[in-house]
Amino acid sequence: MKKLAILASGSGSNAENLVNYFSNHPLARVELVISDRKNAFVHERMARLGVPSYYMNKEAFENGSVLTFLKEKEIDLVILAGFLKLVPKDLIRNFYNRIINIHPALLPAFGGKGMYGMHVHEAVVAAGETKTGITIHYVNENFDEGEIIAQYETALLETDTPQDVAAKIHELEMKWFPVVVEQLLRNEMPV
Repeated sequence: MKKLAILASGSGSNAENLVNYFSNHPLARVELVISDRKNAFVHERMARLGVPSYYMNKEAFENGSVLTFLKEKEIDLVILAGFLKLVPKDLIRNFYNRIINIHPALLPAFGGKGMYGMHVHEAVVAAGETKTGITIHYVNENFDEGEIIAQYETALLETDTPQDVAAKIHELEMKWFPVVVEQLLRNEMPV
């Protein structure tokens, strides 16, 4: 049984989706969630689902406490689901190709520091894009530059607002993120 940990900064809809997907799965389960925000709604979602969630501040990430904690819990895969901080280099080195992220655009477009959530959707609409999508990728030392694992597209209409784009992206995330995690665990992960 593979042990999954989720890092989240916000409401936790992707985290909840992953917990539900793997709740009775023979391959893996979500062991815990870590948030860098004490009041993130993800904590309430996890309490309702019976999954331990922890607040760990910036210092805990920087001084290696998070890395030590993940090793003690024997975590096999770390999943970023709306986690907005840059992952420390020591964590990336120790979990090489075992940390993945989901981004709400077709990378390399609309990626990098400050490109998250509605910022991405607003930029996509402002650019007049005819399509957008999600990118699931490995995490490296730079925002949104890790090797791409999978991308899924959706068409955009000229009349789509950033809120419309957000709804389309959310639908793709809910459908594909758990499936890609499962595929990685079955076939491609060095864990």
